Amino acid sequence: MRTLSQSTAGARSVFGEEPEHLTPIRLSAIISALSYALDLTEGQPLGHSVRSCILGMRIAQALKLPLETQTNLYYALLLKDAGCSSNASRLYQILDSDEIKAKCNVKTTDWTRFGWESLHYALDHVKIHRPFFERAWGLLSVAVHNRNRSRELVQIRCERGATIAKLIGFSEATAAGIHALDEQWNGNGFPYGLRGTGIPLIARILSISQTLEVFYSKRGPNAAIEAVKDRSGRWFDPELVRIATCLSHKGHFWAGLDSEEAAKIVVRLEPATRSVIADDPAIENICHAFADVIDAKSPFTYRHSIGVAAAAVDIAAKMNLPEREISLIRRAALLHDIGKLGVPNSILEKPGKLTAEEWASVRRHPFYSQQILRMIPGFWELSEIAGAHHERLDGTGYFQNLTAPQLSLPARILTVADIYDALSARRPYRDALAAEEVFGIMKKDTPHALDASCFQALIESR
Repeated sequence: MRTLSQSTAGARSVFGEEPEHLTPIRLSAIISALSYALDLTEGQPLGHSVRSCILGMRIAQALKLPLETQTNLYYALLLKDAGCSSNASRLYQILDSDEIKAKCNVKTTDWTRFGWESLHYALDHVKIHRPFFERAWGLLSVAVHNRNRSRELVQIRCERGATIAKLIGFSEATAAGIHALDEQWNGNGFPYGLRGTGIPLIARILSISQTLEVFYSKRGPNAAIEAVKDRSGRWFDPELVRIATCLSHKGHFWAGLDSEEAAKIVVRLEPATRSVIADDPAIENICHAFADVIDAKSPFTYRHSIGVAAAAVDIAAKMNLPEREISLIRRAALLHDIGKLGVPNSILEKPGKLTAEEWASVRRHPFYSQQILRMIPGFWELSEIAGAHHERLDGTGYFQNLTAPQLSLPARILTVADIYDALSARRPYRDALAAEEVFGIMKKDTPHALDASCFQALIESR
């Protein structure tokens, strides 16, 4: 990922050349790039899903799995966390603290064994800013209800993840693998307590691959192998542990994971005869599916991406833009908040004023939106539009402080649509506003901050 200082701030015509989105794009390139957004909401280093996929596919090749099974596994590995945003709000309610940090640390905690490790995890993440007695009661509540709440959270996540995979158009086998991600070999997993070979093989590979990657990234390859060996026969299929250990001893198992080439390696690992070019309907499905992932993160953003897309399309149509441009604007609107998956719900759902540190976290989300979308071949224009949705004509926006000459018409449309939908929806600190009040607020920022023609088109389209 590039730094803020390296980001392009200059103006560029968005529609003056052959549209990038008409260039053939491999489905694997789109899904692998968007998986970086799923890493954000799980609190994992960017590229976690890609690296997990590389490890999982190397295990699959060692097993000499049939081509169709490898194909189903490949996309399950990249989309294993597709449902992770759907339980974020519930986890925040339970812990009353940063749920992203909690999700990150649970990956290296053996919470199935009661002891100092699980106690330390609870002390680090349960009501950490609350008074002593309130915190003590919260810790007791978590301890008493831990198993039922864990099942609830996993069920929310895995069911939603499987649904997202099917919405995009992937197979039942891919969806089933995602659904059973948190099942364990000894039957103590969730949501259904499946045991041994009753757990789909794809799910078993997903489970061990993500654990290998997490420990590898944090503690190195030896720690990764020791972690899965320690949980062999409890969490993981002993045969898969044996294969991972053998591959690690041979040395090539970890090759390329530390390099910037990982994103290219994972695309090459897509089963060659099953590689798919994403046509227009497929790209549309992916945009809508990931809009659902984004909007599921908080009840206060429920259907926000869909609402912004609808308003943006209405504005663009009222301004008589060509259908090609309207399509690109719609997709940018659907994905504009993908970087917000990295903002904790403790911030998104905070009823009071944000601290400087919390506000800085919010201000980073359009940067991540831009950078993640920019990784997809042919999505450069879309990434520029999406990344500019909080910019203002007078330079008072963020994250690049762009001014009028640097903001394309599609970016100006998206900004107006985003503000309209945000003001029209309920937030932790206020109720939803009526249309007249929304227009009154926006009018005060027009034309110095908001584009007057876009604002007028919005009013005429309502």
